[in-house]
Amino acid sequence: MKRACVIGWPIEHSRSPLIHGYWLRRHAIAGTYEKRAVAPQNIEAFLRELGAQGYAGANVTVPYKEAALHAASYADAAAKSVGAANTLWVEDGALWASNTDIFGFLRNLDDQVPGWDATGRDAAVLGAGGAARGILRGLLDRGFPEIRLINRTKERAAELAAFFGAAVQVMDWEERSGALEGCGLLVNSTTLGMKGSAALDIDLRALPPIAVVHDIIYVPLRTPLLRQASARGLRSADGLGMLLHQAAPGFERWFGVRPEVTAELRDLVLRDIGNRP
Repeated sequence: MKRACVIGWPIEHSRSPLIHGYWLRRHAIAGTYEKRAVAPQNIEAFLRELGAQGYAGANVTVPYKEAALHAASYADAAAKSVGAANTLWVEDGALWASNTDIFGFLRNLDDQVPGWDATGRDAAVLGAGGAARGILRGLLDRGFPEIRLINRTKERAAELAAFFGAAVQVMDWEERSGALEGCGLLVNSTTLGMKGSAALDIDLRALPPIAVVHDIIYVPLRTPLLRQASARGLRSADGLGMLLHQAAPGFERWFGVRPEVTAELRDLVLRDIGNRP
């Protein structure tokens, strides 16, 4: 029986076991997928011993996406292009790494807001963590002329700007609302606004009417940021689709079947979110 898991700290909020469990049942595969909460002081050893623990692979979430890339013996082009990994698999005894956040991010926006990348305007990204790396790469691949990167720790944002090049411009967190002036897209890749976290304090009035607002948070599904966007009449996309689409390539790696993201699966996760206190 093949086993996979999702690794994070904390990990209780993750819906990945629900998603992969659905696909395992749908395809009648004898396998398991579980949550593993790994403390920071143990992450290097855990990743190094992933195969020895009987896992075919793993998803990696906050805050270990960069550590996952460093732990891998081999990395594909996607992981190398962003400097972080969210998907691991064991092949011939060696640990391999990929980044499917790029695919999940782009596919989600393509599905929810067709034409989101055709405004010809700049984009703004809040946050400079592991998820932001995949988002930045996706935006660069889609030809955004400039990406304004806004993070609470400016030094962290500067590291990403140096990695991705001159199209990524670092802006001060205190100026985040004004930095949205003229942008065609705003992406929140921070945990601000997530259930149990502090609120995201930002004013969207500087965004033009054609702008799109995307929050990668999916608990709650309609975050305060998305509600503010709706109140302004802006198009928006929630984060659930990114979670679902980024999961599919990993499942194929571990269990040998490429699964589909269906309305039934989305409804299953939505019901679970709604039932959580």
